Amino acid sequence: MHQRTFKYICGSILLLFMLALPLLSPVQKYLSIPDEVKVMASEEVQPVWNDSSNETLTAFSSASDHQVFYEVAGVPLKKTQIQEMKDIRLVPGGQSVGVELHTKGVLVVGHHLVAGKGDKKGSPGEDANVQVGDILLKGNGQELNSMEDLSSLVKESGKSGETIELTLQRNNEEMTTSLQPSFSEKDQEYQVGLYVRDSAAGIGTMTFYHPDSKKYGALGHVISDMDTKKPIQIHEGTIVESHVTSIERGSQGVPGEKRARFSMNDDRLGTITKNTPFGIFGELDDTINNDRYPEGLPVGYSDQVEEGPAKILTVLNGDKLQAFDIEIVSNMPKKTPVTKGMIVKVTDKELLEKTGGIVQGMSGSPIIQNGKIVGAVTHVFVNDPTSGYGVHIEWMLQEAGIEIYEKSAKAS
Repeated sequence: MHQRTFKYICGSILLLFMLALPLLSPVQKYLSIPDEVKVMASEEVQPVWNDSSNETLTAFSSASDHQVFYEVAGVPLKKTQIQEMKDIRLVPGGQSVGVELHTKGVLVVGHHLVAGKGDKKGSPGEDANVQVGDILLKGNGQELNSMEDLSSLVKESGKSGETIELTLQRNNEEMTTSLQPSFSEKDQEYQVGLYVRDSAAGIGTMTFYHPDSKKYGALGHVISDMDTKKPIQIHEGTIVESHVTSIERGSQGVPGEKRARFSMNDDRLGTITKNTPFGIFGELDDTINNDRYPEGLPVGYSDQVEEGPAKILTVLNGDKLQAFDIEIVSNMPKKTPVTKGMIVKVTDKELLEKTGGIVQGMSGSPIIQNGKIVGAVTHVFVNDPTSGYGVHIEWMLQEAGIEIYEKSAKAS
């Protein structure tokens, strides 16, 4: 009985000790030491934490392998890997842009019935197991890059009475199927019973321009098809100047939006070569300027972002670029790319009055803090339009094909 009581007391003491351990100052300091820290190439490597008044935990840097070691009484306790980053300077965006994407192949967005002779109705495409979201890549060996290509193939096949051997892509896998067009008595033409789309258009916000490479990044999120909700795989695309005409104010449960006008035939800015979860990317035909920051701004990496005040650049009327106050509520740096690395909240009274917070079309607005461009606005919280997510700039730079790491670390 006494032995059982003794074990119970010892176990309780051990439990209390384990619960109290994280509250001890030395343990808190140890846990606060990160495994990796990013530093600019022009910066000297400094210990992440060093308190000379506390002899129990000191730090020194290693000149051989670019690390910072923390020791207790001369015994190495923990090390932090120093990742040296390139000093990159960008022209901040904020301008409203028009976007047109031409899909890779022809995207299937729905089925419809073809009315033949008598009461016979059916969808040849659905009968051939062509599904919504499929991308029609080839027909009888010929590439399908537009609805006109498909229409011409259907017409030829219908007249000859031969089936179409379709090559399609579904969930990143290619497959083939045979499809026999039907003649529509109502429309007096051959049809395959598919609704298709070969392009998409919309507006967004430019995030940055890299003068050294002419590369840019915009939007901060992927462009998906409005019907299938799947990311659009692009064949080619164009980005143009856009002029904001009005704002539909957002409210709880109802996202607002910018309304803008643009012409794909005029005011071309450049190409779109990638549509990714981190935005759209390509090259601009000419340089763009930002009168607020004529010399551009350095990049601030995720480890340098602080919770607190920041600004975003965006356009609410015409092409007038404005800066508005926000707060970075939470910063969540990761070692691997993530699209939601920050939570931001609009605090600017003017912006809140005009938009209610973050609205559609504002995605891509650059986030600036402490004189550095640190990321872009991406998504709004539907139930709280004053707040939303932001993506760290480093992941957009990588998607744009701009190298952010120094290939050889300098000793320090």
